[in-house]
Amino acid sequence: MLELKAGQSVLGLRPDIGGAVGFWIREGKDVLHPVIDPNLVAQKGQAVAAYPLIPFSNRIANGRFEFEGEQFQLDRNFGGEPHAIHGNAWERAWDVVSQGPAQATLSLDHAPPRDPPGQWPFCYHAEIDYALRDDGLTVTIRVRNTDHRAQPVGLGFHPFYPRGTDLEIGFSAASVWEVGQDSLPAERLAVEGDWSFAPMRAVEGAALDNCYAGWGGSVFLRWPVRGLSLTMSAASPFDHLVVYTPPGRPYIAAEPASNMTDAINRPDIPDRGLAILQPGETLTGVTEFSLARL
Repeated sequence: MLELKAGQSVLGLRPDIGGAVGFWIREGKDVLHPVIDPNLVAQKGQAVAAYPLIPFSNRIANGRFEFEGEQFQLDRNFGGEPHAIHGNAWERAWDVVSQGPAQATLSLDHAPPRDPPGQWPFCYHAEIDYALRDDGLTVTIRVRNTDHRAQPVGLGFHPFYPRGTDLEIGFSAASVWEVGQDSLPAERLAVEGDWSFAPMRAVEGAALDNCYAGWGGSVFLRWPVRGLSLTMSAASPFDHLVVYTPPGRPYIAAEPASNMTDAINRPDIPDRGLAILQPGETLTGVTEFSLARL
């Protein structure tokens, strides 16, 4: 594990486990919540507090898609689900490009057929920069198409936040996708009632695993008992936000993403967020975390 330090903040990185964040601690307390998810087999039972989603966020239905007239089948990589989830970068060991006291750059090259085509059939080069501050963290993700042909690409970043009993969350969004029993988008709804977190409200027993579209670019979290607040901000191409609040778990997730769930199979949705990268083109997404006392 690599450790970055800035003031009272310490960030642990796991290049060996998907370029993930192992922990982020400030003044001895978790800013992000390390989670062991047995469904993510490639994480080898290790706790991770955040990880990059490359080259797509969330699910591709049954791991199947068509692109430019060719059919592709991805491996199922999430427990007993029939879908492929969160790309393949989290399944791979990353290289350390550079490291300073408070900054590190990691990289990954995926190149079938040397690397498993069932993880992703196209070649790409990914980099992730972690830049730690005493009161914040900047995460920059870049994906370059190193294939000889165009490829569909999405990005995301998956942080877990401590839930506690007092967590409040607030954000705005234009719409939200209700999911069916297959965990895939079924109907687009207005953000109102229990779907709405504007104004900010307590998470409490909320049970969401949904993708919001047209969100305002910032999520506000606060823990009144701890006297702490955290703002997570992300600009385009991160035009979607996945909110995951599993009941009975000590964490939630609010994940900036460029693509909606199963975007590659939804060509009729104009704002699905799928980028088509030509050879040599790069897609970049930046996520900013800022801490403050209440």
